[in-house]
Amino acid sequence: MRILITNDDGIDAPGLKILTEIATEIAGPQGEVWTVAPAFEQSGVGHCISYTHPFMATELSPRRIAAEGSPADCVLVALHDVMPHRPDLVLSGINRGNNSAENTLYSGTIGAAMEAALQGLPAIALSQYMGPVTRTLDNPFEAAAAHGVATVRALLERGLWENEDYRLFYNVNFPPVAAADVKGIRVAPQGFRRGTAFGLEPHMSPSGRRFLWVRGGRQDIDTEPGSDGNVNLVGYTSVTPMRADLTAHDSLDALKAALE
Repeated sequence: MRILITNDDGIDAPGLKILTEIATEIAGPQGEVWTVAPAFEQSGVGHCISYTHPFMATELSPRRIAAEGSPADCVLVALHDVMPHRPDLVLSGINRGNNSAENTLYSGTIGAAMEAALQGLPAIALSQYMGPVTRTLDNPFEAAAAHGVATVRALLERGLWENEDYRLFYNVNFPPVAAADVKGIRVAPQGFRRGTAFGLEPHMSPSGRRFLWVRGGRQDIDTEPGSDGNVNLVGYTSVTPMRADLTAHDSLDALKAALE
């Protein structure tokens, strides 16, 4: 199997090293693992592409390329510049921090998987929920490292991989617990953390200039029972099927009745 891996935390991120190990085992001794990842951190860029300015991609070692662009750019670099053959699978992550609930909408990790799906490829985004327990572990990615191979294999063997125009891709979040305490996998819809959101915090620099820092919302707030953030917080790995189609299909009939 030929696998492309990328992320949004940057090519030297510890989560990418763990994903490399997972991808290498999945690919097998006769397989290939290609890494095309951002040269520097690109967290929070979503599905951004560098449409209005060029960028460079540098080969650091065989099959390992750093691109000065977004995670979605990295997928484009891999498919249309550096890989001689299309990959069989694209894995994005392992993100430091969860991409459950509304975080999904901002995530460059998700953006890379989305771009791969739009390019007609099977894709899985993987993230490690962080919390008080993971801070005490020698390896905060312990749950993802221990359960990543089995989770990806389960999706490859038993997941839905239809080839629609807006094909499915998968958002996987490992819970903020030790590897031994992961309870299993739950298929879960995207949740919503009520009462919290991204915001801004102004700071003055020593030179007297005013800067604005984006602040994330609280990540310990539960989501609806059975949704991704909820199952993560009680110890399960969440698997959420997603599409790039943003149409609110449940509202079409009501809107037609109101407007047409």
